[in-house]
Amino acid sequence: MSTASSAPGFCRDCLAPARAEVRRCHACGSPRLIRHVEIDALTLAHVDCDAFYATVEKRDNPDLADRPVIIGGGKRGVVSTCCYIARINGVRSAMPMFKALEACPEAVVIKPDMEKYARVGREVRVLMEELTPLVQPISIDEAFMDLAGTEKLHKDTPARTLARFARRVEDEIGISLSVGLSYCKFLAKVASDLDKPRGFSVIGKAEALEFLKPRPVSLIWGVGKAFTETLARDGIRSIGQLQVMEETALMRSYGAMGKRLYHLARGEDDRTVHLNDGAKSVSAETTFNSDLSDASDLVPVLRRLSEKVSTRLKASGIAGHTVVLKLKTADFKSRTRNFRLEDPTMLADRIFRTGLHLINRELGQDRFRLLGIGVTDLTDGARADPPDLVDPAAARRAVAESAIDKVRQKFGRDILETGYTFGSSRKTRQAEED
Repeated sequence: MSTASSAPGFCRDCLAPARAEVRRCHACGSPRLIRHVEIDALTLAHVDCDAFYATVEKRDNPDLADRPVIIGGGKRGVVSTCCYIARINGVRSAMPMFKALEACPEAVVIKPDMEKYARVGREVRVLMEELTPLVQPISIDEAFMDLAGTEKLHKDTPARTLARFARRVEDEIGISLSVGLSYCKFLAKVASDLDKPRGFSVIGKAEALEFLKPRPVSLIWGVGKAFTETLARDGIRSIGQLQVMEETALMRSYGAMGKRLYHLARGEDDRTVHLNDGAKSVSAETTFNSDLSDASDLVPVLRRLSEKVSTRLKASGIAGHTVVLKLKTADFKSRTRNFRLEDPTMLADRIFRTGLHLINRELGQDRFRLLGIGVTDLTDGARADPPDLVDPAAARRAVAESAIDKVRQKFGRDILETGYTFGSSRKTRQAEED
């Protein structure tokens, strides 16, 4: 990256201009100076909250500040995410929990609280939308932003506006994030990962080819572990090797993916930031300590998971057309069952009843170690849950659900339970791992 000491830049803490040939801010003494020859011209950013779930938990419990924290299930679950202290000890997302605890036995394990994370994510999103209408959420804790044309509004460059935004998130919400600034989505996303946590990295157009040249092919979107191995068998390990290959040759070998390899290897990405083009689904799942098969054990879990999904949908103002049930049998075989609704929903009642219809078809001889429920085909929540002429009682259940939501928002979600979850078996509650 072009970060010469004579390049334009500023202090990320006080925003004072960075003077040439100095390593600390002349105004506040901070070492967090950012310099780049293209910093005043770039407008496309990727913003990613740092170890989001773990950071939120540390914010809410200061006693955890200096301790390794893992967010995930019990011994048979997996790591959802972890703080940077745990990462230093070898813990990684999606790692089986027993391996994570072997690597970091002193870690504090916390079950995910998706309602809280969705709420905090929405708080960050609101601050993003104050900067530009072009915000494209990718997940609960990251988004692309295009600040082109906002200079007059904010009376500053996009880079300085983003630095001010990062500082505001820390001050007002109490979490940190990292910013990647570039001229295209691909490199903005790459840049946001370069200097975590509390990072601010810039990749300009002039340096893109040289920056990418020594990097592994796995840096390119869509190149996962299996495809990386395929490319390695063909002798391709670095992006630089792709840069000297012809597009037709890559397409002949790898089809449509070859075209992507050709262009992204050269830093060519013409995708724009789109509104409402974020997460493709919202779901919740749980792994059990002991395998379950009885409806009396599984239905309460299905109801609780449906409520979690509904809470996230409502917090984000979105709804889903298709309900998806996920099961994993005791011998690790996965099953997915879908049902498309006539109208999109964000109601726990409709998600649960649809999931109940799907799971009843699966109950029988099999035992299950995992249960999940979610919705896909997401759309604006304003279109969700019109009056149901076939089931008049649905309207009454929707009113009751709204009343329950208000009580839980005020007093906590455990203050009320539905008939499906109240008094559910101790066996299920001991077995369930979020």
